[in-house]
Amino acid sequence: MNPLSTSIKLHSAVLASLSVSKIKLLFRLSLFLFLSVKIQVYAGDHRVVIVNPSVGEKTLSANSLRSIYGMHQKTWPDGSKIRVFVLPDDDPLHQGFVKEILNVFPYQLRSTWDRLIFSGIGQAPTKVNSSQEMFQKISTTPGAIGYLWETDINDGVNVLQIK
Repeated sequence: MNPLSTSIKLHSAVLASLSVSKIKLLFRLSLFLFLSVKIQVYAGDHRVVIVNPSVGEKTLSANSLRSIYGMHQKTWPDGSKIRVFVLPDDDPLHQGFVKEILNVFPYQLRSTWDRLIFSGIGQAPTKVNSSQEMFQKISTTPGAIGYLWETDINDGVNVLQIK
């Protein structure tokens, strides 16, 4: 017997055993849980660009930010080296940052980094594995730039305004 048909029969049997009022209750509970999760995601959904306190910049143009994350701009205006940090490609914060703040698709950014690496003319940003590690690296690395949820920020980093 096909596992899919067995699964369908099982679900049909379970639904048939439930009364209409129980089905409505399950639907309402599912809807409530779904909306609760959505509200929590949107409550902290403000992404910010952060830098080490040693960076003198307070604002940055969107083009400059794209140039930094494209690994083309390598120094801050004062001449100090820029150290770029990123989360893994599949991290929702990374994907949203790339799409909404850099205005490119994550695969385009990855392709840019891969070209730099394989051509031997550059290197990719330093990858960190979590928001906590991102905060730790940015707060302790001179010239560092990264991104976090606004709710994850405290006094160890500066927030850049993007124009």
